[in-house]
Amino acid sequence: MRRKIGISTRLAAGVLAVAVLGSLNMTTASAGDAAGTDPTAAARARASYDAINTYFDAGKGLLLEDYPRTGSNPYSYVWPYSQAAIAAENLAGVPGAGRAGAAEADRRLAAYEFYWNAGTTPTGYDSYVRPPNGQGGDKFYDDNEWIGLNLIQRFKRTGDRAALARAKEIFALVVHGWDTDPAHPCAGGVYWTQAPWSQDRNTVSNGPGAELGAHLYLLTRDKSYLTWAQRMYQWAQTCMLAPNGLYWDHIDLAGTIEKTQWSYNQGVMLGAGVLLFKATGDARYLSDAKSVANASLAFYNTPEILAKNGAAFNSIWFKNLLILDSVAPDPRYREAMQSYADYNWNTTRDPATNLYKFHDGSVELLQQSGITQIHALLAWPRSQYHLLA
Repeated sequence: MRRKIGISTRLAAGVLAVAVLGSLNMTTASAGDAAGTDPTAAARARASYDAINTYFDAGKGLLLEDYPRTGSNPYSYVWPYSQAAIAAENLAGVPGAGRAGAAEADRRLAAYEFYWNAGTTPTGYDSYVRPPNGQGGDKFYDDNEWIGLNLIQRFKRTGDRAALARAKEIFALVVHGWDTDPAHPCAGGVYWTQAPWSQDRNTVSNGPGAELGAHLYLLTRDKSYLTWAQRMYQWAQTCMLAPNGLYWDHIDLAGTIEKTQWSYNQGVMLGAGVLLFKATGDARYLSDAKSVANASLAFYNTPEILAKNGAAFNSIWFKNLLILDSVAPDPRYREAMQSYADYNWNTTRDPATNLYKFHDGSVELLQQSGITQIHALLAWPRSQYHLLA
């Protein structure tokens, strides 16, 4: 059930969804105009998120993996759930979101506890809901890193000390996932998962780990976080950076490199570069980030290529371009994001339901959440990009 890209189906008409969107356009526009945000993006984000609550609700604050549901699991895995929670957090950060936006972010945060496994050392989030509501599952380091970054952004928005404390616990888990065998090809790096069926070390388990560590250093000034963030970053620079300036996906213990270049891998590495520049003042990191931004903008330059990556991966790439924009402004970053959002709002969205039909079949929570995140961040004023994680 991991790394699914496809989404969607022709769904029954929902006149209510259209009426709600019209109302959102009016109410969000007035709040957004006053706050200096983009009211159109805010209304799109709210409508896309409302579709999650309408069609994916599984009770207990949890969500379905897809709609209509196709599998036997009553709830989603934590990876797509985390992306819905991040969408809620992004919406809460839109100027004018108010108490309703904050409450929804709180609700999504609370349901993470269904996945929390306090019985392991170190503690962390399982890939699936734990007993008695589900069977639990293996821990994935990147799953935990996305949640950690979600918690960092929440702390920046609210000052929630419990969120910061949990982010620290997650980082301890990530450090535990570091490869310590010097005999391995490209020794070092954080493994992708604790599952016995994979011993891959991935760009996406090291890039967001470096981001999380850099954020924790910037917030606490504990140098151990910075040391680990630099170590994770440098491993990916050494082992995963391709000649075209983009990052490959992973390396296995036989030394075989999986050379697919997903958009989210570029995002986490350029974001890590920005944060390490902020942490150290070393211009090399910022230069790295700009280089990846330029290479990725050239590579993912058509709707067709972006569609192959999926909205969830693309949302991570775009968010990190905005993180770069907060330090080194470049209008191309938001323009690319806006173009992608406009294309999908007008082309892949079912206007009757506000569900996005990227492919035939069921609509995936993962992809619906990704496009919602993009709309929400387009509603943020640039002055807030430094709050992103």
